[in-house]
Amino acid sequence: MSTGVLIVDDSHFMRNLLRQILEQEYRILGEASNGAEAVKLYKEHDPDIVMMDIVMPKCNGIKATAAIKKIDPDASVIMCTSVGQREKMKLAVKAGADGYVTKPFEEPSVRKALTDVTAA
Repeated sequence: MSTGVLIVDDSHFMRNLLRQILEQEYRILGEASNGAEAVKLYKEHDPDIVMMDIVMPKCNGIKATAAIKKIDPDASVIMCTSVGQREKMKLAVKAGADGYVTKPFEEPSVRKALTDVTAA
């Protein structure tokens, strides 16, 4: 059985890019455009990994990660962050993030982040 991934980003372009990188090796279980949707979809699909943007409307990725970790402490969440968001990344780690990738996404770094989390 392949690893199921939930993609969360307010940018349709970024969700598409992640899907294209991941769909060869992973099952895409769903996509969300904000943290509130991410928590709802997490409960519905129980993905193995969540690719979570940090900055989003309604509910940001840090709050959504904390909510998901409260539901499932073993959840694997990889934060998707822009260069220069070091402070937000520290908050994301505090909220329970298991790893991160930096935008703009490059296929090798995305795959490495997922491999690192699934191997842990």
